Amino acid sequence: MSSTIDFTALKQRMRETWMAGDFGVIASYNVKLGEQFVSRINIQPGMKLLDVACGTGNTTIPAARAGATVTGVDIATNLLEQARVRAAKEGLAIQFDEGDAESLPYPDASFNGVISMFGAMFAPRPDVVVAELLRVCRRGGTVAMGNWTPTGFTGQMFKATAKHVPPPPGVPPPVLWGDEATVRQRFGNNVSKLTCTPQVAEFRYAASPADVVQLFRRYFGPTQMAFARLDPTGQAALAAELESVWTQANEAKDGTTLVQNEYLEVHAIRA
Repeated sequence: MSSTIDFTALKQRMRETWMAGDFGVIASYNVKLGEQFVSRINIQPGMKLLDVACGTGNTTIPAARAGATVTGVDIATNLLEQARVRAAKEGLAIQFDEGDAESLPYPDASFNGVISMFGAMFAPRPDVVVAELLRVCRRGGTVAMGNWTPTGFTGQMFKATAKHVPPPPGVPPPVLWGDEATVRQRFGNNVSKLTCTPQVAEFRYAASPADVVQLFRRYFGPTQMAFARLDPTGQAALAAELESVWTQANEAKDGTTLVQNEYLEVHAIRA
């Protein structure tokens, strides 16, 4: 990775990207996905759990329902506010903090477990992320991640977007976190056990692929910001490219959209 990258500026742009639009709208389609992810973690009543890049609480909230004492952390303040509102409506006492996955604001070994679903994978320095996830987790605790794969639908969508709006140079693609060999190399000897299980996220929308692209363009920060960097001709080309990706993957035959989206579920036991 290039040593000339201005990570302070890069992090600020990332924060602005995730705060753009309204990610809560997109996350609302994946509530059950978060619940399923949490159900596969051995949560014991009262255990201290950290949700890194928690967004609007799709995994934080079901973990708290399961009896864990949960803390959620994210760089986007507007998403944290939505998470707090959701938790309050259910009467759940969850602590939500602003913070960076590469510099978690907690002492060493503060938590029995650490989770991150489609979150920490977007931080630009994977080696720093691994060090932080393991640092705040007690020995014998589990670090669980859900990461989009390079070959899955989200990987294809990112690839299509990159043709029109190149990603920052020198930063590894986030979807490498969905490659088992890469994950094993990153955790290395710092874990006593590592399991990687392919999972499928069902994306279902009561709208056509073209309308789904517009939904993401309006509410999903990374897509909104990608369009904002292009002139009208470029925007039209990107829209057409994304519509093609959605249409090709669509399994629905009734004018709606159904896409099977692969991700890698990682469970690492802290050595």
